[in-house]
Amino acid sequence: MKKRIFFNAFHMNCVVHQSTGLWVHPEDQMTRYTDLETWVELAKFLERGCFDALFLADVIGIYDVYRGNRDAALTQAAQAPLNDPALLIPAMAYATKRLGFAFTSSILQYHPYIFARLVSTLDHLTKGRIAWNIVTTYLESGARGLGLPGLLAHDERCDAAEDYVELCYKLWEGSWRDDAVVKNRELGIYADPGKIRAIHHDGKYYRGHGCHLSEPSPQRTPVLYQAGGSPRGRQFATRHAECIFVGGLNTTRVGESVRATRELAHQAGRNPDDILFFLYAKVITADSEAAVQRKYEEYLGSVNYDGAMALLCGWSGIDFSRFDPDKPRSCAGNTKTA
Repeated sequence: MKKRIFFNAFHMNCVVHQSTGLWVHPEDQMTRYTDLETWVELAKFLERGCFDALFLADVIGIYDVYRGNRDAALTQAAQAPLNDPALLIPAMAYATKRLGFAFTSSILQYHPYIFARLVSTLDHLTKGRIAWNIVTTYLESGARGLGLPGLLAHDERCDAAEDYVELCYKLWEGSWRDDAVVKNRELGIYADPGKIRAIHHDGKYYRGHGCHLSEPSPQRTPVLYQAGGSPRGRQFATRHAECIFVGGLNTTRVGESVRATRELAHQAGRNPDDILFFLYAKVITADSEAAVQRKYEEYLGSVNYDGAMALLCGWSGIDFSRFDPDKPRSCAGNTKTA
């Protein structure tokens, strides 16, 4: 039997997601990102193109590692300014019938009690077409913005995510019975209190006591995405994710990563085939190969160095402005470019 390939579009509620500098191109439309029509048009376009879902990235914080400030991120609109992705989804869902919607939300953004209601609301409004990409936040500026002294260590952030997800599961799956909503007009009873229970959770990082605020949505628990690349992140992903992002140009290494993740899922008692893997790819289309090449060169020529460095330094946590990008550096006895 042939395997089905799933396609997601990858976007962000901002001017520049990944392609720094492209916003100045006369045909680029992302300066309209604050217009709801922009997103409704995109959703309709993707559905006509038979895409399975629109995945909306997000980040908490601003990219201020490069040169020790946020100037490059702001002048080049490198994921700043950035609006909330979740608020776009109801309008796009109303304009489509089949397209799925995945949105990113960090465990730092909402308490699970409130986040569980947000997801249930979106699941109702989309008629079961919602997914959540679980992240833990990697920018220290995000922690500062939230009034925290800093981010937890990487592996401990995954521990906190385990706690967060567990409380969400309890609210989505364990609070309201399937038959709790009776809608009995004659008796004047909408929901049967005896079929709704309070959940109790006292974790290391999150606590909650009480019933879920929303009645059961079509999916209850949304489709779960994750992009765990580290050993601890991969362990988290194999425990919870139904969709996992992978990246890389080397097909052998990508294949090894997928196989290793499936093996971890098997060890965790899951069916490895239940996990879908999505490989990041930037696709350029045109009427001919020559036209594609011209478009590629044009796009490549529009890349803004400072904007790209703002993103790279934020992702890595390293201020590469300290290094000459053209100077070879020695690393563990090997000569490599910095």
